[in-house]
Parts: sequence; structure tokens; C-alpha cells
Amino acid sequence: MRLAVALLVVALGVAAFADGGPSFQELEESLTCQCGCGLTVHACNHLQCPSAIPLRQEIRQQMALGLTREQVLAHFEDKYGEKILSSPTTQGFNLTAWTMPFIILAAGGVLVVLTLLRWRRAGERQTPRAPVAAVPNPGEQSAHERTLERELERFDS
Repeated sequence: MRLAVALLVVALGVAAFADGGPSFQELEESLTCQCGCGLTVHACNHLQCPSAIPLRQEIRQQMALGLTREQVLAHFEDKYGEKILSSPTTQGFNLTAWTMPFIILAAGGVLVVLTLLRWRRAGERQTPRAPVAAVPNPGEQSAHERTLERELERFDS
């Protein structure tokens, strides 16, 4: 008889795992503890927490009903409100919480590029360009070099 019960428990466990049912820890991490600690139900470290303990029992009850992860989370959201969820949903106004960091980062990048381009153009306008001196032919001497050569010859003599 004990063997039959053990096999039944193992079979139910394997069946629950095979159909992709949510794990207890996964559900605990998806819910925020309501005691004020700001942690998930799984991470709440208060001994005899007045919020985490009943929530864990309720999670077990929902799992016993064979509900999917989404159904369990929907149950808790209906009962406690959206604040129970550890991450915001991707619907409605919460979509802003997911997209705004990327939008702000992209806008900041564009602003930096435009500022650098403006600084570069302003620097080009303000910097006078030195005229390019004609490079003398290596075999020819300029008038200054000829004068210098004459003066050096006079000095040596």
C-alpha cells in the first residue's frame, strides 16, 4: 500500500513537472511581500512574517488547484492589487516603465552626438587656418638662405 501511494505521489510530481507547471519558488519570486520589507515573498527574511507566511500557504493552495503561473498571478493581482506583483505588467501605463529607460538612453545618445557635432563645427569656424608655405625645391636656396651663407662666409674669413 505504501509503495502504491509513493508511486502515485511521484507520478503526480512528474506529471506536474512535465506539463510545465510553475514551481513554488518561481511563484514566490513573482510576488512582493506586503510586510513592508520590499522583498519578494521568497526573499523575505523576517521571522514569522505576518505577510509572507500566509502568502506562501495561499501559493500552495493555488498550486494544488493545478493553475498555471499566469492564473496564479492573476488570482493574487485580483485579490491584492497590482502592487503584489514583483515586476510591472507590460500593459497600459506600466508599458511606460518598461520603455522609458530605453527611450531616455536613445535621446541622451542623440543629444550627445548633436552637441559634439556642434562643438566641432564651432571649433572649425573659430580656428584660423595657417597659410601653407610653399616648400622650396631642395636644390634651390631662398634669398634668406643666400644672405645667411654670405654672412657666414664673411664671418669665417
